[in-house]
Amino acid sequence: MDSILSCWMIFGLLGAGHMAREVKQTPRHKITEMGQAVTLRCDPISGQQYIYWYRQTADKGMEFMAYLVDKTPTDKADFFRDRFSAEKPEGSYSNLKIDPVQLGDSAMYLCASSEATASHRHFLSLQKFSTSPSPQA
Repeated sequence: MDSILSCWMIFGLLGAGHMAREVKQTPRHKITEMGQAVTLRCDPISGQQYIYWYRQTADKGMEFMAYLVDKTPTDKADFFRDRFSAEKPEGSYSNLKIDPVQLGDSAMYLCASSEATASHRHFLSLQKFSTSPSPQA
């Protein structure tokens, strides 16, 4: 009898508190097998139409993934192709899908929302976060 080696991926989502105005992410935790698809959902704060997706890994820190205003991403990171997709199917919540999941996708996936303002339209698409310290001269 052959033994099968299964690789498991762990996806963590930032847990929301008990405040009335909050971004909700579901599922809060997800473990899936490599090669499977995973879909994460973000429900923004009521009335906020901009949705941002980030991931945080141990080796790369916090990385911008994509932001959405309409049904498809307005801006996305270079690595955000092929296996990654994001959408706002009904114009309110957002789904982030990874298909198929690979070993390097194990991370904390975070979403955020904000209101639409003129400054968001011009500047937030350029915003790329990093938790890595800046190099010292």
